[in-house]
Amino acid sequence: MRKYKHRRRVKRKIPFYKKKVFWLFFFFFLFFTGNFYLTIFAPFFQIKEVEVSGSEKLRESVKSLVEPHLPTNLFSFQTKSIFLFNPDQIAQFVLENFPQIDKIEFLKKFPDELEIKIKERQAIALFCSQKCYLIDGNGVAFEEFFAKDIFEIEEQNKREISLGENVIEKEVLDEILKIKKVLEEELQIPLEKIVLVSDERINVETLEGWEIYFNPKRDIDWQLTKLRVLFEKEIPPEKRKNLEYIELRFGNFAPYKSRQ
Repeated sequence: MRKYKHRRRVKRKIPFYKKKVFWLFFFFFLFFTGNFYLTIFAPFFQIKEVEVSGSEKLRESVKSLVEPHLPTNLFSFQTKSIFLFNPDQIAQFVLENFPQIDKIEFLKKFPDELEIKIKERQAIALFCSQKCYLIDGNGVAFEEFFAKDIFEIEEQNKREISLGENVIEKEVLDEILKIKKVLEEELQIPLEKIVLVSDERINVETLEGWEIYFNPKRDIDWQLTKLRVLFEKEIPPEKRKNLEYIELRFGNFAPYKSRQ
């Protein structure tokens, strides 16, 4: 009896380029590279215009500072794609170079425009140590200044100040501004300047030639209350010109000294 051998069916190999997975990968690759090129290198998304608003004085300077930092090097190629622009890094760079700027905001206007909104610091006083600087409401020195037509705070302990430095604590500055408002607006006492003698002593020099001593570490409202009572009961306006000083730093009393 004859024996027959079973022939094995040889499975034909399918070329890789006929496999579905190959074409899925291929189209995915084309889609990815096409979109990558479109967003990173296509001229359509390259930043072409930079607009600066919020300050006429600083507009051109800020624009000139930012524009050279727009290009990004990627794979040995340079691009100014609006998608790659890093606002946080550039914002920090601008603030370091322009201490007179308080806030900065970048707005991407697709496809190819960048708007920079800046807010300048507002001067509320002149702070003088070795030199004089304009300071804002947070006590930050942002511009060297020489004129004396603005409310002055002088530091008795002369030191070198850097632009952008917080030269006085905001809490102390707020107390000083409160003192200034009460004296000038309520009590009608014109001020010459305020001198920071120490952490626990502020000398208020009036244009009438006498001084008031405050302690910023203690309750300023109570010290001002003592001053109000003193003027109401003991020192009428016509007698103020003879004053030398009023001491408000201690306890419930407000001792004062008049010139002989």
